[in-house]
Amino acid sequence: MPKRIYVGNLPFSASDDEIRALFSEYGEVDSVSLITDRDTGRPRGFGFVEMSSGADEAIQALNSTDMGGRSLTVNEARPRTERRGGGGGGGW
Repeated sequence: MPKRIYVGNLPFSASDDEIRALFSEYGEVDSVSLITDRDTGRPRGFGFVEMSSGADEAIQALNSTDMGGRSLTVNEARPRTERRGGGGGGGW
């Protein structure tokens, strides 16, 4: 079963291909998803990698390593939780 990995503190210039190449050194990468701001389309500095093999090795090896002058945060992704709606309008 594939394991989903959270990758945080990414340089804003990071690309899917760079992340795929970085993680593929440790196993098979199924997908890379870098998160962008829905309003501006700019990168938010984090993303997710799904690996069918080598995920634990990648987490161990890549957590706290430097990429583009930033120290990566790499760990197993937590399951998504339901987000409450409402939009924070203040109830006016």
